[in-house]
Amino acid sequence: MQTKIAPFLWFNGNAEEAMHFYVSIFPNSRVGTVSRYPDTGPAPAGSVMTAQCELNGQEFVLLNGGPHFKFTEAVSFLIRCDDQKELDYYWDKLIAGGGAPSIGGWLKDKFGLSWQVVPRHLTDLVGGKDTKRAGLVMQALLKMQKIDIAALEQAAA
Repeated sequence: MQTKIAPFLWFNGNAEEAMHFYVSIFPNSRVGTVSRYPDTGPAPAGSVMTAQCELNGQEFVLLNGGPHFKFTEAVSFLIRCDDQKELDYYWDKLIAGGGAPSIGGWLKDKFGLSWQVVPRHLTDLVGGKDTKRAGLVMQALLKMQKIDIAALEQAAA
């Protein structure tokens, strides 16, 4: 599948490993084409240059570009979850093997890529006309790493 717009992510020698990691987590996902560097470089001939995959229907391209660029929180992927079980699943899978939690549902996976694992209705909980309610939910959210949906809903009540 080639979509018109696809995230293109820079890795340092572990793009194929990352592709398999992500495909193992997301439903409706598949491994795609793996291309290799030619004899002319810039990496060793035959080493993985790009790994394409589909994660829940969204195309991703992962490049082994070397150590020049690192992921930052300036770019993250948002996973909207329907319930606590789904939220726990994605949180636990993405943080496994060396990931790190942050606050308010943010985490970095073992490759340094940032994710937001949040309830689907988070925008409703922290938005709307009731600014007092939104403030209470935001205060609760900022005390959490992995989100506890029931606690957010209690703060909203």
